[in-house]
Amino acid sequence: MSVAMMSEEQREAEFQRRIDSGEVIEPKDWMPERYRKQLIRMMSQHAHSEIVGMLPEGNWITRAPSLARKAILLAKVQDEAGHGLYIYSATETLGIDRAEMINQLHTGKAKYSSIFNYPTLSWADMGAIGWLVDGAAIVNQTALAKCSYGPYSRAMLRICKEENFHNKQGYQLLAYLMRGTKEQQEMAQDAMNRFWWPALMMFGPSDTNSPNSDELMRWKVKLYSNDHLRQRFIDRTVPQAEAIGLRIPDPDLKWNEQTRHYEFGKINWDEFYAVVAGNGPCNHERMSARRKADEEGRWVREAAREYARKKSMVTAA
Repeated sequence: MSVAMMSEEQREAEFQRRIDSGEVIEPKDWMPERYRKQLIRMMSQHAHSEIVGMLPEGNWITRAPSLARKAILLAKVQDEAGHGLYIYSATETLGIDRAEMINQLHTGKAKYSSIFNYPTLSWADMGAIGWLVDGAAIVNQTALAKCSYGPYSRAMLRICKEENFHNKQGYQLLAYLMRGTKEQQEMAQDAMNRFWWPALMMFGPSDTNSPNSDELMRWKVKLYSNDHLRQRFIDRTVPQAEAIGLRIPDPDLKWNEQTRHYEFGKINWDEFYAVVAGNGPCNHERMSARRKADEEGRWVREAAREYARKKSMVTAA
């Protein structure tokens, strides 16, 4: 029986069968409206995070300590812009216009990653973002590269390759600082102290408090829980920190021989929810910068639309 001839209940059952069997859902396939809305929410938030994430690093391009470091940072910020465009394009396959998504961001209806509402106070923060923030992103995005929605999973394939470059350059930057002067070592440790806990918050609330995880995992948009991904990040990151002499700012951190995982201290979820609600150190600054950029770029978009309109008229004639 074709999907068009099925009842709504039969369609949902067939959709779940396809998900359970590992099939990939494409834009023209039938999907539950809730699946579409959840994808739009998740993918647009991801795209917004890539674009807003350019701001804390772009602030340091003119102050990079060498030409090589400036070139690396320029390339990284450029990559983040591309990631945002990939994911915006993938989200548009679900029937939402990019302008609407951006308006949702600017009006506060849509969210972006809480990590980008923290300030970058020193050059070492560029290393902490590359190593910790992009490292957390890689753990999450390698799983998304196998998610059930085709356009999203394919976008992740290229993004993950570029994020690995970001992660390595961030780690290298901090490793160099840790081999430097006492002041440089202290700067690296200070960046670690400020970004460690916000990086852990990037994976979202604990599984028992995550309102969307069960549904997203049933549809294989998410393949692993927030807590599972957070644990994977900690287990791979702690040995890296120890290798270059950085201390994890968690007095409760310890290795458990039985579970073969690191145990870690309590995350300040009150801080997380405050930042998500718009009360972080840089929420207002980030949104002001994005609205300003959108307004200043309006003439470019209008000129492009007018050019396209006139070109179509000439072609039609």
